[in-house]
Amino acid sequence: MGTGIGKTAADSGKSGADDFNIDKLRYHRIIIMTDADVDGAHIRTLLLTFFYRQMPELVERGHIYIAQPPLYKVKAGKEELYLKDNAALEAFLLRVALKDAVVHTGGDAAQQISGDTLAELARKHQLAEAVIERLSAFMDAEALRAIAAGVALNLDSTEAAAASALALQQYLHEQQSGGSAPEVASEFDARTDKPVLRISRRHHGNIKSSVLTQDFVHGADYAALAEAAQTFKGLLTEGAKVSRGEGERQREERVSDFRQAMQWLLAEAERTTARQRYKGLGEMNPEQLWETTMDPTVRRLLRVQIEDAIEADRVFTTLMGDEVEPRRAFIETNALRAANIDA
Repeated sequence: MGTGIGKTAADSGKSGADDFNIDKLRYHRIIIMTDADVDGAHIRTLLLTFFYRQMPELVERGHIYIAQPPLYKVKAGKEELYLKDNAALEAFLLRVALKDAVVHTGGDAAQQISGDTLAELARKHQLAEAVIERLSAFMDAEALRAIAAGVALNLDSTEAAAASALALQQYLHEQQSGGSAPEVASEFDARTDKPVLRISRRHHGNIKSSVLTQDFVHGADYAALAEAAQTFKGLLTEGAKVSRGEGERQREERVSDFRQAMQWLLAEAERTTARQRYKGLGEMNPEQLWETTMDPTVRRLLRVQIEDAIEADRVFTTLMGDEVEPRRAFIETNALRAANIDA
């Protein structure tokens, strides 16, 4: 790059050949391009740390960019796309799943749900599923599904918590298809001075416990699950079915609830979609690498910017600094939230 490295001559108090000099920069764009998987993200973090610590002016002046190579190549019918990450893949599969899809509600007053109405219902369902998947790293997944199915929790008092524990345990016992049913108990947390629900399951001879707190019940995640319960309760009745496609290509399936309908639609989308996953840039041939990441007319670049220098310095010091204790505390606090990161 021609700038040298480390402190500037003004900062060091002397002039040397290796001092950093922004005026000698040979390139106005320095692009970091790593694999689209987790290993690539680690390497990108190390490179960003290097630039931030040793050449901060490159970051401050907006010379550092991050390339966005795709993680997937998908094909559905005649449509072929490169997708950046898992979120883009899920959005694509949902779009494919809803194409020519119809949900028949069943019952005497049967209705057909399709188009924008079905898309909005699917969005609410997927939002609730995303909440369950994220929280299941440290909360009981079936308890979260019970909330999305309509089991209301109230932890504002010990009496209300006891009633909620009874309702939740009854629902979980009814849904138990095999193995030992979980035990749900209301407890009083002396640390927070608030009631909590403890769900305990026996797994391979060991007891695995998780806790639902009053803060969770009053939070946005619980609200999303409760909204899903209100939206889908009673929506489908006996005789409900879901179909996809037209004419001779139409397929259909009997379903008992909207979650089952979405599972079938997404499975159909998976069945009719070809997918290729690129764990590394080396898995692409030269033409694919050019058309996705190298071609200036279509490539996507993210400019690295520092909006809060103090916070950025704190994060870099915590994660990449010489002090071990702050990093250990950060890992212990956030480890469970990273349990589902793609390896």
